[in-house]
Amino acid sequence: MLVKLKDGELVKQMPEADWDLVISVNLKGVFNCTQAVAPIMIRQGSGVILNASSVVGIDGNFGQTNYVATKAGVIGMTKVWARELGRHGVRVNAVAPGFILTDMVRQMPERILAQMQAHVPLGRLGDPDDIANAYVFLASDEAAYISGAVLRVDGGIVVGT
Repeated sequence: MLVKLKDGELVKQMPEADWDLVISVNLKGVFNCTQAVAPIMIRQGSGVILNASSVVGIDGNFGQTNYVATKAGVIGMTKVWARELGRHGVRVNAVAPGFILTDMVRQMPERILAQMQAHVPLGRLGDPDDIANAYVFLASDEAAYISGAVLRVDGGIVVGT
């Protein structure tokens, strides 16, 4: 959370160290990996770069300023790299998962899981295979004319509704 107020008084702010850590992993990590592989892909005249974003990078989410900033940044980098690398035969796309029933999510209280599921028009939380299938498709030749896209895999949810 950026700031927390109680009775009009500031009671908490996001520590800069929390901001820096999430930026370093989620944004700088993507930058570093792509910078490492892009020259190889350019030399070979082909390649596929698939980035991990999130629906919160598109829609935002209360209390997640640093995470949202990184996932929105990944979307921006995906779009610019698709433009920069496309002329070299390299496609760049991102997947933006919604609520996925991972081991971490399974540990959440049942009432929170029920609330999450209630906001998904398809009526269920996603399965990790749903995300894997999106990546497999975007990496395949069947997606040969897709670049600069952000594929939501979220059961139709709009975060915050």
